Amino acid sequence: MTEQKIRVLVAKPGLDGHDRGAKVVARALRDAGMEVIYTGLRQTPEMIVEAAIQEDVDVVGLSILSGAHMTLVPRVVNLLRDNGMDDVLVVVGGIIPDEDVPKLQELGVRGIFGPGTSTQDIVEFIRKEMGAR
Repeated sequence: MTEQKIRVLVAKPGLDGHDRGAKVVARALRDAGMEVIYTGLRQTPEMIVEAAIQEDVDVVGLSILSGAHMTLVPRVVNLLRDNGMDDVLVVVGGIIPDEDVPKLQELGVRGIFGPGTSTQDIVEFIRKEMGAR
């Protein structure tokens, strides 16, 4: 029996048009053996959660540089819960002010990665979190 690959949805919510970091992370996750679905730019929370449901993902990674994380992330997390996806690991990357980190963690965001985070650290974090389930 082969081990099931970790399925990760990488999404760019909101109006932020910069996706280089998201693409770098998506490639690193894929190169690490994970199955990656990249939704592209300017996704609504509803579009992201619909894709997560359709793709039956284990992880939702949100990349946000626009400063709208305190609006977009809670909406995604709540929609995941409303659709019975409480067990999906939610991670966020981008520019997140220190004072917002505890608020996002209270919502259920497990990993928060700022600029300059090593892609290997992200891979290891996801593997560790998924192994603990």
